[in-house]
Amino acid sequence: MKRSRTLLDKRRDYVMNYINSNQAKQMKVVVAELSDTLFLTERTIYTIINEGLATEAKA
Repeated sequence: MKRSRTLLDKRRDYVMNYINSNQAKQMKVVVAELSDTLFLTERTIYTIINEGLATEAKA
């Protein structure tokens, strides 16, 4: 199923903001919380994080 670009961008922004605001927690805990909140697999969350870090590095 194809997702709209704006939905993917909003989801990436939410994940990155959540990670930044919860930096005191371990990454595994943060990913598990995001997985429960967004109903996504942990692998999808890690992919979003890697893509988000790659786009931040370009900027």
